[in-house]
Amino acid sequence: MINASVIKRFLPRSLLGRSLLIIVVPLVLLQVVSGFIFYESHWDKVTLRLARNLAGDVAVMIDLMNQNPEASDRNWIFALAANHMHISATFRDGDGLIGESVKAEGIVEEMLVRAMREYVGRPFRIDTRSMPKHVAVHVQLGEGVLDIITTRKRLFSSTTYIFVMWMVGTSLILFGVATIFMRNQVKPVRRLAQAADTFGKGRDAPNFKPEGANEVRQAAAAFLAMRERIQRQISQRTEMLAGVSHDLRTPLTRMKLQLELLGADGGVPELKGDVSEMEHMLEGYLAFARGDGEEQPIPTNLTALLEDVVAQARRNGAKAIDFHSEGEIMLPVKPAALKRCVTNLVENATRHAGHVSVRAGLRKDAVEITVDDDGPGIPEDQRDEAFRPFIRLERSRKPGTGGVGLGLTIARDVVRGHGGDIELGASPSGGLRARVHLPT
Repeated sequence: MINASVIKRFLPRSLLGRSLLIIVVPLVLLQVVSGFIFYESHWDKVTLRLARNLAGDVAVMIDLMNQNPEASDRNWIFALAANHMHISATFRDGDGLIGESVKAEGIVEEMLVRAMREYVGRPFRIDTRSMPKHVAVHVQLGEGVLDIITTRKRLFSSTTYIFVMWMVGTSLILFGVATIFMRNQVKPVRRLAQAADTFGKGRDAPNFKPEGANEVRQAAAAFLAMRERIQRQISQRTEMLAGVSHDLRTPLTRMKLQLELLGADGGVPELKGDVSEMEHMLEGYLAFARGDGEEQPIPTNLTALLEDVVAQARRNGAKAIDFHSEGEIMLPVKPAALKRCVTNLVENATRHAGHVSVRAGLRKDAVEITVDDDGPGIPEDQRDEAFRPFIRLERSRKPGTGGVGLGLTIARDVVRGHGGDIELGASPSGGLRARVHLPT
């Protein structure tokens, strides 16, 4: 029994291919059944009827020769056969066909042998291969052998070829019409998939509109409604967080001013540190909650963007950091969000390692950015946990040892907002490698 998975490997994967398969399979079955019925009934009957006509003409000639045994009578009999039966006949003395077996190869010879046995009943031999356009029939008579040559058309029906040509021709026409029709039906589905993919990459598809069959229009309308709800929720969240950010910064600013007025009395430096830490934590929380905001994707030179990130890291004290890009890479992205993502990855690397390497290049249909370091790395069983919000593998809560546990979370959120993904692995340098995939 054939495994279902084996069958699936040979089936087309696209909707157009499967739709055409649904049309082609019944069409092929119809042609096979029609051909079987034709060859089993029409072809056999027509061929047998043609063979019987030829055998009947041969029998008539033999009867005329028996009724007119004189050699002089053969000429008018042969002339009659040539004029009215399209048969060229000659007579030669001898009995070379007696005891010779008759072999039939193919349906035409088989039907002719059957007809000759029914109508003639004498030893005979059939030759359908020596002459390309004629058929020879040799019949043993009492005085000699009757040699008959007739055209091959008397045994072949042209309706056979006409039927095959019509069958193949109409099939090709129907297949072409079905292909054009199904392609037009599949186009709206492809456009819907492209719009969803574009929106998933954080880009807009302003020219998309519902079209096609009713079901496709319903799916497209549902997608547009979903996109509008998501964009509205993002806008509302951004506006809310802007107000929260303003409201929270105001008391923190007043606290900082009060502490500055107190001077350096006991406990004031510690309070200043706490306020700074609270401000730093607040900025991290708001950045995580705000996400990409309403920033729109624009064509961006990723090479230049990454160079800015590396230069900023050097200004912040990272000495051993290098950057390499495989040429100039242009990609429509949200530059501020992506810069924040790569900055978080580079800061994490420089915080825990002595040497950091940033690489960028094209990989098939995606851009790959890698950040390698020679630090202690992250154990494999803790790499997924590192992306969780507010999780710090560095258990200390001191500001000097890191942020608030949102750097990798924000980075992954930004990358996935562009339709890509980020993963952590082992670096060739012995530390951690962060690999970013961005679809083109």
